[in-house]
Amino acid sequence: MKVFKNLTVQVITAVIIGVIVGLVWPDAGKQMKPLGDTFINAVKMIIAPIIFLTIVLGIAKMGDMKKVGKVGGKAFIYFEVVTTIALIIGLLVVNIMKPGEGLDYSKLEKGDVSQYTQNGGQGIDWIEFITHIVPSNMVDAFAKGDILQVLFFSVLFGVGLAALGERGKSIIDFFDKLSHVFFKIIGYIMRAAPIGAFGAMAYTIGHFGLDSIKPLASLMLSVYITMFLFVFVALNIICKIFGFSLWNYLRFIKDELLIVLGTSSSESVLPRMMDKMERYGCSKSVVGLVIPTGYSFNLDGTSIYLSMATVFLAQVFGVDLTIGQQVTIILVLMLTSKGAAGVTGSGFIVLASTLSALQVIPLEGLALLLGVDRFMSEGRAIVNLIGNGIATIIVAKSENEFDEVKSTQAVKEMKTAV
Repeated sequence: MKVFKNLTVQVITAVIIGVIVGLVWPDAGKQMKPLGDTFINAVKMIIAPIIFLTIVLGIAKMGDMKKVGKVGGKAFIYFEVVTTIALIIGLLVVNIMKPGEGLDYSKLEKGDVSQYTQNGGQGIDWIEFITHIVPSNMVDAFAKGDILQVLFFSVLFGVGLAALGERGKSIIDFFDKLSHVFFKIIGYIMRAAPIGAFGAMAYTIGHFGLDSIKPLASLMLSVYITMFLFVFVALNIICKIFGFSLWNYLRFIKDELLIVLGTSSSESVLPRMMDKMERYGCSKSVVGLVIPTGYSFNLDGTSIYLSMATVFLAQVFGVDLTIGQQVTIILVLMLTSKGAAGVTGSGFIVLASTLSALQVIPLEGLALLLGVDRFMSEGRAIVNLIGNGIATIIVAKSENEFDEVKSTQAVKEMKTAV
């Protein structure tokens, strides 16, 4: 049937089957982990070169370095403002719902958090964090897939290529053709998205089960309520201010949202998202700068989770945080959240670093979150994805780099397809 050839239907079906397998045959579900890991590895394999090519092409084709700086400046200001809004909403909801009050820490299922605390336990070394952005070896940065280092090198390369003017045109043309090859590769990889989504979901349910998350259901509910409010209230207001429909945008990226839901990683759709934003009307140069940068600096979903998890643990341990301490949490998270890439589990590591920096809440409290972190990572990744796309549209509109006709046509084609 034609309907089953649709990626959306395939991913939804795969996720449902994954949940069933995890519940009915948990041991079999645990064995499905390699399917999800292999799919994400396949995507991560080409993330670094795609980021490099898109940023270099975005800067080189823009030509005017003042414009590059202007677009980058607007993007960073937007990232920081919206991330702060996400943090504040998270703190408000967690203080109102108080999910951590009344929970007995000694009776809850705990686990080994050494893998998360071994780096975060000593606090955040900001000098090391900043110096780490500059790679000592270009090849090593690409080999490790270190997004911040790849971003740094890509910007320098793009600026250097733009400075060549006409002499660099042949290189730009070559990179442009090369980028099409990589996007063709990601198209092949995406055909396996349903398999990856099935494997990741079957493992999650089979390994953690539903019973293990019951004591922490209140926190999960609070986090998802906050994410809902952030997307459909805060981001919706922003979309209306800039003259476009949140609902149309969400429908346009529905396939990407479902893939992220299954894989729990927003990086799994980074190349597709860049293509979608161009088709939605954003210029290639703006997309090439904003989307990859947003994956390191505009993590709205992760920011919400970090702020709420911190206060949740304070409530569990009976630590009464003052207004001043909660403001400090916002300030610290405005920095620490920038160190979390869109990869599953990174938010947990950043949370360990944040707790170490605050030195108010026991670090061993992280063990409480092991059972539910994986279930909330889907929500974090989805909100991160939505936020980055909206940021791209807004920056493009503010720079008159948004094609309204192209956007209208894309929405019409989407509705016709539905």
